[in-house]
This record gives sequence, structure tokens and C-alpha cells, in this order.
Amino acid sequence: MDRDSIPIIEVDGLTVAYDEETILDNISFTVGRGEVFVILGGSGCGKSTLLKHLIGLYRPVAGSILINGEDMVAAAGATRQAMLRKIGVMYQHGALFGSLTLLENLCLPLEEFTDLPETARNLIATMNLSLVGLADYHQRYPAEISGGMRKRAAIARAMVLGPQILFLDEPSAGLDPVTSAEMDELILRLAGSLGMTFIIVSHELPSICAIADRAIMLDKESKGIAASGTPQELAHSSIPRVRQFFARQAGNG
Repeated sequence: MDRDSIPIIEVDGLTVAYDEETILDNISFTVGRGEVFVILGGSGCGKSTLLKHLIGLYRPVAGSILINGEDMVAAAGATRQAMLRKIGVMYQHGALFGSLTLLENLCLPLEEFTDLPETARNLIATMNLSLVGLADYHQRYPAEISGGMRKRAAIARAMVLGPQILFLDEPSAGLDPVTSAEMDELILRLAGSLGMTFIIVSHELPSICAIADRAIMLDKESKGIAASGTPQELAHSSIPRVRQFFARQAGNG
């Protein structure tokens, strides 16, 4: 089988729980290579929980998470570490180190996980800052730039090791409409130019409709996937609560 025809991520029968409370029960979905794939849903539906399992922070109660056909849940040791190196993560609030400049923030993973000399590390870090429009801010500290710029810097850091998949947690949250639209444009430009797969947790409807190739909507009541498809398909779903979410309507459905 052509490797490119294999979904970059395959989730099968995934069940996750905290203590004895099941958050997601037996969910399955795939993500294609180069897709901008969005995980959405109301508060408490398990979006962040699913993200934490996809990036390997937690192990599920049951099910599998395949990356390039390899099961990350079953993997251990060097095999698991190699799989985790294929992903990059931007956390919701950036998680940049406040005592380091933007350049130093980006150089840190390069120093930790590569044997590159300092000049090469600095070059790669600068190039990635340039990709997100922050080349002139490399000597700034996180506190000296805006919230939107911190999110851009966090994306640059997530890209610095050359991952195949980027996970973004609420990239537009807390941004004004203009800055949010600029973030959407950045994601689309990076996806188009670099060919990476983006998996994004979001509840910002304008951004979801602007950037998503496909999306899944998680449902707190059923602990599963209420619907999947393009944003347009979800907006016209036959399921009332899915349509209401996209129409920002209140109601029980």
C-alpha cells in the first residue's frame, strides 16, 4: 500500500477516563496527510482530554492511536520517543519560558534533541520565527510582545524540530477579531507551504469555518462524536444540537 494513502493518524475505539469517570467512550476517526483537522464541541465535552491523549501525555483506557500506521499507545522506549518527535504542540497560552528570549525559546528543543552547533541552532530558530512573522523580535522576551505574537512564537517553537503533525490548542482564543483572522491566515499559509498536518482544538466558529478541511464535534452527553465532516456539512447537519452549535443557538435539540 502506498504510504501516502495511509491516514497520518488513525484513532480506533478510544476510551479515556479520569479516575472512574469516562470522558470519551469508544471513539474512532482518521486524519489525512496535509489536512487541517479541527476538534470542536461545547465546554466539558473532552476536547482538551482528547488532545492530551493524541500527543501522548496520557494513555487511554482502551483503543489505539496510530501515527503513520504505528500504535503510539503500545509503543515504548526509543520507538515511542521517535513517534513523539513527529509531532509539535502549541499550548493554549503559549507556554513560552518567560526568562528566555524568543530565539532562546526556539533554540532550547534544538539544544535538547539535536547535536547541531550553536550557529545552526540559531539559524533554524531564526528561520522559524521568520515563518510566523517574528524575525525582528528574536531578542524580545515573551512579556514584551502581544498575546497574538506569543501564540505565533509558540507555533514557531512547535515547528522547530520539523514535525509532520502540529497540534494547536485554541490558537484563536483570547484574540481580537483582526488578530484572530491573521492567525487563521498564518495556519493556512503554513499548511499550504510546508505540507504539515494540523490538528486544532477550537470553539471559535469563524476560525473553524475559515481553516478546517474537516472537523469532528464531540458531545458531552454521549461521550462520543456527535458529527464529522466539513464545516459546511456540520452547519447543515441533520442533528439539531450540531446545527445549533454552528448557529450559536440555545436549546436542547
